[in-house]
Amino acid sequence: MLKEQAVASLGQSSLLMPAWIKAALAANDRLKLYLTLLQSAAQRASAPEHTEGGWEAELARSLLRDAPWVQDMLQGAYFDDELLVLPHLDDLLRALSADLSTMARPVCDAGPDSARPLAQRRDAWLQRLHALADDEGLPRSVLAELTHGDHQRGDSLHLLVMDLHKQLNTLSGTLATEDVDGAHTWQLPESDLPLIRAFMRGLHRTAELKFSHPGLDTAATRDGERLLIQNDIGTNDVHVLVIEVRGLEVSLTYSDLHPGRFGFFRQMLEEQGFAWQVFDPRVSDGLNSGKPYLVGQARLVAADTAALQTALEQLASRIVFVIDWNRARKRLQHFVGKPQAHTLLAQAARNDWGHMAWLIAGAERLVYNAMQSVDSEAFRVGDRLDDVLGEQAASQYLLELLRLSSLLLRQQQPLSLVADEARLLLGRMLRQRSFEFDLLAEHAAYTHALAEGLCQALESPGDAEQTQAQVLRAKNWERQADHLLMDARQRAERRERWRPVVDCLGKADDVADALEEATFMHSLTLTPPCPGLPPTVRAALCQLAATTLCAIQDLVKAIEIARQAVHQTDGSDSDLFLQTLWRMLRAERQCDDLLRQARTTMVRHLHDAPVAFTLASDLAATLENATDHLLRAGYALREMVLNKTGAAA
Repeated sequence: MLKEQAVASLGQSSLLMPAWIKAALAANDRLKLYLTLLQSAAQRASAPEHTEGGWEAELARSLLRDAPWVQDMLQGAYFDDELLVLPHLDDLLRALSADLSTMARPVCDAGPDSARPLAQRRDAWLQRLHALADDEGLPRSVLAELTHGDHQRGDSLHLLVMDLHKQLNTLSGTLATEDVDGAHTWQLPESDLPLIRAFMRGLHRTAELKFSHPGLDTAATRDGERLLIQNDIGTNDVHVLVIEVRGLEVSLTYSDLHPGRFGFFRQMLEEQGFAWQVFDPRVSDGLNSGKPYLVGQARLVAADTAALQTALEQLASRIVFVIDWNRARKRLQHFVGKPQAHTLLAQAARNDWGHMAWLIAGAERLVYNAMQSVDSEAFRVGDRLDDVLGEQAASQYLLELLRLSSLLLRQQQPLSLVADEARLLLGRMLRQRSFEFDLLAEHAAYTHALAEGLCQALESPGDAEQTQAQVLRAKNWERQADHLLMDARQRAERRERWRPVVDCLGKADDVADALEEATFMHSLTLTPPCPGLPPTVRAALCQLAATTLCAIQDLVKAIEIARQAVHQTDGSDSDLFLQTLWRMLRAERQCDDLLRQARTTMVRHLHDAPVAFTLASDLAATLENATDHLLRAGYALREMVLNKTGAAA
């Protein structure tokens, strides 16, 4: 008598369950592969010209050992009107029947009475598959009955496989022969236990970051040379993670509905040394609303057993950060852009903070409540956090809030304490805010670029094409500077504290306008009938432009000094700030003298070229006018700093 029959005759069929479940899970994998290949064969038959893509070929290769006819079926399928003609259809139907029987056995033959409806569905589909063996092909309607995944359209073989798989997962959790540090395992040799313990060590290290969210249940078994580990990371049928260990090689298969989350998980594992192969996006009827989802495989070859255990531990520690990742990403995007939201979640994962605590603490409500409570003037309804604080400061706030939420909830502190910390943190950041100076510094950078470009053009005049490019570039920079001024004016309409910024930017924008105009005038001196300016005239204009550039560099320095001065109480930067303003005043006076010297040079060398004289004189006057506006901008910055530091009279 076979051992299985002996055990069954004693009424202890549950002892067979681990082996049955192992065989059933393998049959489940094959059934899904067969159904996927059936869909691929139909798609190829419908559009033979579109045969690229590697996923179905990869599936076919995984089945060739046990089903060598699969490749012929995939390549030889064609439609005869509405009938899908398949080579080896009888082999396919026999394989489907055999694997369906194997998969259903632990659920339907030894499971609870509640599994009776599943047994009835199994029997009905076995009869259906047997009847199809007499047909020459599969009508489109039958193909849909086999493969669709929509419960509203009635039963299908695909739906039955999905429902059986859920029951198998439940059984595998309750009937495992051993618990290894929380993993449900069976038929594992002693040599596998250190690997399972390493995996569970990593899982337990970060598992608390999911809090009460379900998931992370682990099952493991051995199939020949392969140690198989499966982790429950989600309830969706296409969100799957299966890990395989062969010798010193770790490989995993991961599928996901969300490209962003797939990329996030891929990046985490690449940082651990895994190399990825991502297949063409798949489309399955009834899944993800018919939209494609991603499937990929990652591999790592360890140097030795210790490195292998470390790789499994690190891999397991990253799984928790996939749970509810997309929900956290969407909520972070209320306050920062999409790329920055991805970056924040990646940083929270690297630091083992996660995002689940922030979601539990209220997510966007936590931040909105803090914005409304800390400063009614700073925030108005509809404001984005990065618009008020700037992207860098907003990101710093959110990252710190992710850290605090994780820390406090792991300490089992009340949610009200997290809300208080969110308000206190935002209050501190608002007191230290320097977004106004960010805007001033960005505007000054465009002004500096305009002055530097003009100096280069005067020193080394180019041909017509180069000159036109200089004019267009200057115009673009001037427009960018204008946009910053318009941004500040819009803010000033809602918040009084932005009015001094508008005043300062308005004067600084006059400098940018003058420099753009001077660049255009210089281009006219190179436009026929003007042959260009004599070297002596250009030298005088270069000296005037260089002095203007130095003054603008002082403006850039003054803004950075002011940024620090408003946060200090000892006045340590005051002298340096005033010295910088004094140099700007001296530059303005120097430019007055340089303008006169330049005009004198023009009279001597351009007395017989009235058009060139007029253009050169206007160019010099425009440059000198830029320094007048620059000095006004410096005084406006001084007034703004004095008011912020409380030093105004």
